[in-house]
Amino acid sequence: MKDLSQFEKKIKARFSNKDLLKEALTHRSYLNENSSWPFSHNERLEFLGDAVLELVATEFLFKKFPKKPEGELTNLRAALVNATMLASVAGEMDINNFILLSRGEARDTGRARAYILADAFEALVGAIYLDGGYGAAQKIIERFLLYRTQEVLEKKLFRDPKSLFQEKAQEVFGITPTYQVLKEWGPDHDRHFILGVYLGEELAGEGEGPSKQIAQQSAAEAALARKDWS
Repeated sequence: MKDLSQFEKKIKARFSNKDLLKEALTHRSYLNENSSWPFSHNERLEFLGDAVLELVATEFLFKKFPKKPEGELTNLRAALVNATMLASVAGEMDINNFILLSRGEARDTGRARAYILADAFEALVGAIYLDGGYGAAQKIIERFLLYRTQEVLEKKLFRDPKSLFQEKAQEVFGITPTYQVLKEWGPDHDRHFILGVYLGEELAGEGEGPSKQIAQQSAAEAALARKDWS
């Protein structure tokens, strides 16, 4: 494992319990090839970090936009904490150069890697919460994520791709897109899906992800780009 002090300097966070940081940066696949690694994979920390992240983002938006109704705040929060945004945050933090992966996962540089990095960011938030408390987690989320709220507003990223693609498809063609599973694999605890979004018989875009919902959003995003509707 690389020198994690460099990572701590990068994110400006110092861990008292270094083991938490190591666990946050351990992907499940790494354990399959390194059975002697003394730490668990990061999925439990991801579970915790997801909840902390949502609470911090909710509190921030609630205070920043006192006149916005619940529905608009929900959409803004969804745009801030979705996998695409979190993968971008993970890139800014350089998590990719420190996360522990199997050789196969390490070779994958596509969307699957992006989801792994997004999950690792959530695990990191969980680790920081356990190590330093709510305030420490809040600081890291503010530093790397919440400043992007202005970008979300300016680019209207709060309109999720699936809803936007349906709106444009109905406007241009008068039809509602449909989604089909093109491929799925993996055990129950680690499923992966590729879905296609169709305009009638036309395959407008494909997307992949660890759930059908995420794959649908990814497919809609691809279709929006292909149609130049974004």
